Amino acid sequence: MKVGLAWKIARRYFAAKRSHHLINIISKISVAGVCVGTMGLIIVLSVFNGFGNLVLNMYDSFDPDIVITPAKGKFFNPEEAHIDKIKALSSVSVTTYTLEENVLLRYKERQFIATLKGVSSTYFQSSDLQTKIIDGSPILRHGDLNFMIPGAGIAYSLGLKLNDPVSRINVYLPKKGIDPSSALMNPDEAFSQRTIAASAVFSVQQDFDNKFAIVPIDFIREMMGEEKKISSIEIKLKKGVDQQTAAQEIQQLTGAKFKVKDRFQQHDFLYKILKSEKAGVYLIMCFILLIATFNVFGSLTMLIIDKKKDILSLINMGASVSFIKKVFFIEGLLISVFGAGIGMLLGGGICFAQQRFEIIKLGDAENFVTNSYPVAMQLNDFILVAVIVLSIGSLAAFVTSRLIVKRQLENTII
Repeated sequence: MKVGLAWKIARRYFAAKRSHHLINIISKISVAGVCVGTMGLIIVLSVFNGFGNLVLNMYDSFDPDIVITPAKGKFFNPEEAHIDKIKALSSVSVTTYTLEENVLLRYKERQFIATLKGVSSTYFQSSDLQTKIIDGSPILRHGDLNFMIPGAGIAYSLGLKLNDPVSRINVYLPKKGIDPSSALMNPDEAFSQRTIAASAVFSVQQDFDNKFAIVPIDFIREMMGEEKKISSIEIKLKKGVDQQTAAQEIQQLTGAKFKVKDRFQQHDFLYKILKSEKAGVYLIMCFILLIATFNVFGSLTMLIIDKKKDILSLINMGASVSFIKKVFFIEGLLISVFGAGIGMLLGGGICFAQQRFEIIKLGDAENFVTNSYPVAMQLNDFILVAVIVLSIGSLAAFVTSRLIVKRQLENTII
């Protein structure tokens, strides 16, 4: 009953006009401060999520859901990893063999050191690389002909022209077991050499664009003299399958001789950086929000002074000191809730408008992978922001109602 009465009084104080116009202004500033702080926190976190997702999507278009690599050494036989049992798993959709080796690429008078990535015929079923083709058609094999798909950085360094019917790319791979001194004397015998034409050029991210050139796995196997060995097994999972659970299941099949990594583990350092940066953003924005909530102290203090006659009347009617404190605590809580609610609606609305209409553009959009600021709203952010705002607001209301009411009561009685 007392709580209901305290709520009604606090709600009336919150909605009604005060006897002094200045107090109304201070109350509105308090709500506006919480509102702006909440709105800013939602917008900044959503933009940060957008940039984070943009970076991760660039990696995801090149990386598989799960990759299996040897714990020691560079190459292994897929039978050693129990590939038949892995393919039989209900969570596995496509498996692809890869074989990587550093090579020297030469086109006309230019040359470039790259990582040649040989892939099996199922590669485009397990990878989204075909969506990142910026020139040409993504063809790795046509009849008996092999084709290469280099990254944009490699193509630029070589001055590559896809429609050149005369010039082809020369690929040089150092032979194993060749003495360095004899290699200097007979460089042609120290390298396996093949020629290949490029069918397309991809652009994912600078690290990949300047490093990888995709070819059929048989092409690099022939150069290396390896018939069965591979560098890794890339796995695409079926939709709805949890990557961590699938990775653990596959790890049990392969044993300790192999490393099984999901998308997060393949770039765990990147994910840790994104998480730490987001935590830093949280702390900075929470500090700003904490400063904004100082208005609650001022608003409640002025309200308590303005309502000193009401406080005395309530005391004479038998209200306890704790009841008076509860009234103004609820009043401060209403300021925080009302400000947070409006701030979340405004922040969510602005983020939605940016997602839908791309209102705010990046300065020089031609040099970026997106034309406007990316935004990605997450429910967890809204919940956490609400908890933070209400926690800070509740603390401010609690401290103010305890200290100021007590002091005002002492001055009134005296």
